[in-house]
Amino acid sequence: MSEFNKTPRLVLLPAVDVAGGKAVRLTKGEAGTETNYGDPVDAAADWADQGAEWIHLVDLDAAFGRGSNAGILKKVIRQVRGVNVELSGGIRDDASLEHALEIGAKRINLGTAALENPEWAASVIAQYGEAIAVGLDVRGTTLAARGWTKDGGDLWQVMDRLEEAGAARYVVTDVTKDGTLQGPNVDLLRQVMDRTHRPVVASGGISSLDDIAALRELVPLGLEGTIVGKALYAGAFTLAEALDVAGY
Repeated sequence: MSEFNKTPRLVLLPAVDVAGGKAVRLTKGEAGTETNYGDPVDAAADWADQGAEWIHLVDLDAAFGRGSNAGILKKVIRQVRGVNVELSGGIRDDASLEHALEIGAKRINLGTAALENPEWAASVIAQYGEAIAVGLDVRGTTLAARGWTKDGGDLWQVMDRLEEAGAARYVVTDVTKDGTLQGPNVDLLRQVMDRTHRPVVASGGISSLDDIAALRELVPLGLEGTIVGKALYAGAFTLAEALDVAGY
């Protein structure tokens, strides 16, 4: 165990996914698979009280192009002042990006826009640097866009383009694992880290403290953190336990 304790810390980002004004979790990102977990403001406050340094906040309605939870996102960010918020979902142009930063998001996670509008993505990466992460949502080696309903091209080709644009960070999700509690796709994470010197954040499939321990072992290879969702909401472990395993 002593060797493990010397491993650098893994940053944990508890997820708050918002749809129809409620905190929800999806299975494999599919609309219609929502499990409702109540008020997103309460959920975020709960994670903050338990020691979260970051929260991964997602507007699912904006991601699916079926509406917006902008008012609630603003309330969430205000509620957890002092906690860093990474905001994701439907940020596809200057107006939505600037609004996200104005309401207090520390980091913006670009998904569809990075795939469908590479010139714009490159310009905001150049302009905002560390404030922009790029979400790589993957099935096999094919990227998923538009709330994971459309193919977004080949992972490695898109990554080459993003590396050239100077992307500061990647958030990598195996869509087939997300919300399934089947464990993270470590092979995919290793392949991505082999292709970049930028920090990588893992997402999807975390089911146990053992999964968090396994991801922490990848920190020396370039894994910076992991988003944790359904396992926390389902009570598989507490955030305090997860933070302990992650090295906090």
